[in-house]
Parts: sequence; structure tokens; C-alpha cells
Amino acid sequence: MLVDRTKLLLDTIKRLLRRSATSHLHKIVNKTHAADLAVVFRFLTLSEQETLFDLMDSVEQKAMLFSELEEEILVKLIEDMPAEKIAEILEQMPTDDVADLLGKLSDDRSKALLDLMTKEGSEEVEGLLSYDAETAGGIMVPDFIALKQDATAREAIEALQKDYADVEMPFYLYVVDDHDHLVGVISLRQLVVVPPETKLKSIMATDVVSVETNVDQEEVARIVARYNILAVPVVDENNKLVGIVTVDDIIDIIREEATEDILKMAGIGGGAEYVETQSIFMSVRKRLPWLFASWIGGIFACYVVGHFQQSLSKLVYLAAFMPIIMGMGGNVGTQTSTSVVRGLATGRINVKQIWHVILRELSIGFSLGFFYGLLLSLFAQFRYGYEHWQLGLVVGFAMICSMTVAATVASCLPLVFHRFHIDPAVATGPFVTTSTDILSVFFYFQIATLLLHI
Repeated sequence: MLVDRTKLLLDTIKRLLRRSATSHLHKIVNKTHAADLAVVFRFLTLSEQETLFDLMDSVEQKAMLFSELEEEILVKLIEDMPAEKIAEILEQMPTDDVADLLGKLSDDRSKALLDLMTKEGSEEVEGLLSYDAETAGGIMVPDFIALKQDATAREAIEALQKDYADVEMPFYLYVVDDHDHLVGVISLRQLVVVPPETKLKSIMATDVVSVETNVDQEEVARIVARYNILAVPVVDENNKLVGIVTVDDIIDIIREEATEDILKMAGIGGGAEYVETQSIFMSVRKRLPWLFASWIGGIFACYVVGHFQQSLSKLVYLAAFMPIIMGMGGNVGTQTSTSVVRGLATGRINVKQIWHVILRELSIGFSLGFFYGLLLSLFAQFRYGYEHWQLGLVVGFAMICSMTVAATVASCLPLVFHRFHIDPAVATGPFVTTSTDILSVFFYFQIATLLLHI
């Protein structure tokens, strides 16, 4: 339904752009949600994007579009835009989105835009830019509701109406002491159902889930997902409340981190950007080193095959089964490593139980290898005749060894990477497939050599 709606909107806008139907485009652009326009912008040229952007009437709508656009598209869109016009739009955007955008620009351009913004807004943005972009401090919103613990419910409601009307996440009211230290939290529902003279400290929850400014954004996402909260407060080293991370940012983080892990597991690199937004040169540069690891592995596999050339020459049928044995080993290796990497990412795998994980995956690999090894052995007997019974034993045992070793290696590598604080996702791509290919070929011909000698 959503895809069809986006496709219809895109087709309509493109048709009107070809006809230069400015009046119709003006109506559509100003009635369409910024999130839908952001999707349409992905499929338009820069000149078409500029045409649609100029048709927007309100600065607020332009600010919403800026917040929704992918950063690469947004950077190109504002490249030739007057600084005064950009600063006017940035004033209407959430502070964390402004910080994300300025972090993508050059230092000189960022400074120029900050100088054009109001003092209050620029100070908040500079505060966010002082943190690492992928930490709680870098993604937090400095606008939140903080009330003193001795305030009454009536005073809190009045403060909401007067001082906090524009706060992005009004569902949680954070309670602080006289030194702005976080001491409790109250939901908006709690506030409106208690008597007006009730003091906040008597109804607040004191077991507040919070994070410090230097906590990685992925850990923040896990906390929000675990406790099913709409926002998590961010505190400094002294437990002073400095901001909140809202659930909309958490959704973006989960998507970015998942995309990044998928690309790493595919051996494309560490960036979370979709490949279509990159130049051909950039895509080649990111994929080249990972494919080089596979190439090196292939060279090793060639040497392994050459070492067993005598066994291969005795029974040329062995060559026919190499692809399936290597392929099944590679597949089970990819399945295992993906499962382990995801378990580490979600916290479902405890690294202290490393041997339990390895033995479990080894057992799974052996069971799968036994099943498919038996099938392959029977196929070899049927295909080449029962007089070549050794061939059935060779391919059967080779399949068992290939899948067992592949599962073991594929479970070990991510755990080892994690132990040495290296992203385990990188182990799933070329490292696993290359190592399983080499080991599969080695065990295949080693078993073949032993059984043929018998």
C-alpha cells in the first residue's frame, strides 16, 4: 500500500515536471507530507529537486523536509543555496538534525551557518557537535521537560502550557533536584490523574533508565528496545540531565546499524549508505579490499588442489563433486556466522559461554553434514556405479567434514573478533567463505587420498 502510494506520487510529479505544470506541482508539494517528498527526492535529479524545493511556501515545511532527507541528498541540495536561506531553515529544525547536517559540511561552511543562527540555537548545536556523532551525546535532543521535585502537579501543568509547548517529546517529565541531577521520571498520564496539589517527588519513579553522553548509539537503541520507552534521558558524568534520545532517532539508528552490518557481512564495506547513492569509484574502492581477501583465499585453494593432484588424476570423478562440497560448506558457514553475529548484536549470545555456542553450532553443522553427506554418497553410487564405492565414501565423509568445520569456523570467527573489540560483522563475508572454501578442499582431497590408498 505504502509502496504503491509512493510510486503514484513519483509518477505524478515526474509527469508534471516534464510538462512544466508549475501550478499543479505547487499544490502537490505543499499538500504532501515531508516524509513522502523525501522518498520522491531519491529518484529525482538535482535540478528537479531544486524545482520542487523552491515551490514550497513555508519555512517550516522546508525544515521538515530537511529533517527527512538523506544526508547525501541534502548536502548536494544546499551546496549552492545562499547561507542566509539555509540558516533560516535550520532555525526551524530539531537541534540534533541540525548538528547531523553541519557535521557533514566543511568547518568553514558550518561556522558560517552557525554565525547566522540565533545565539541560543547555535550554542545548542555547538554543544551537540562537541560529542562523537555516534554516541548518546551526539544524537540527543537538548530540549526536554525538567521540573523540580518539590513542584506540584498544578505547577507542572502550568509549566507545560507556558514553557514547554514546543518540546519534541512531552510524554515524559523528568524530575531533577536543585543541582539539576536526574532523580525521577513521571509520565504525562500520571500527572493529569493525580490531585493538583500532589508533589512530583511523591509520584515519580526513581528507578530511571538513563545513559551517559559517551554511550554508543547502538547500546542506546538496545536500551530503548528492551524497556519499551519512547525516550531515554542522557546525563553527564555527574548525573546532570543534559538531553534525551527520542524513539524516532532510535528507529533511524536501528535501520542504519542493521544496514551497516548487512553491507559488512556482504563484504561491501563499513558504510551504511545505500549503494545507489555512491559513485562507481567509491563503490569499487569499498569492495576492492574485501574481494582481495577472497582472491587470496582462492590462490591458497589452488595450491591445495595442486598438492593433491595425484589423487585427482587417479579418480577424475572427484572434480565433479568439488563445487557442491565447497558450496554447501560456504552456505552453512554463512548461515552460522550470520546467526552468531545477530546474536551478539542483540545481546542474545553471552560471550562468556563461548564454548557452549561453538559446540552447539558444531553439532548443527555435523547433523546437517551427515544428512547431506548421506544423500550425496547415495547419488555418487547411483551416478557412477557401485563398483566405485570408494567415491561414495569419499564424498559422504567430505561433506560431513566440510559442513562441520565450516559451522565451527563460522561460529569462532565472530566471537574472536568480538573478543578483540572488532566488529564481528566483518567476519561473515570474505573471511568465513574464504576459510571454509580452503578447508573444504583440503579435507575433501585428504579423505580421498586416504580412502583411495586403502
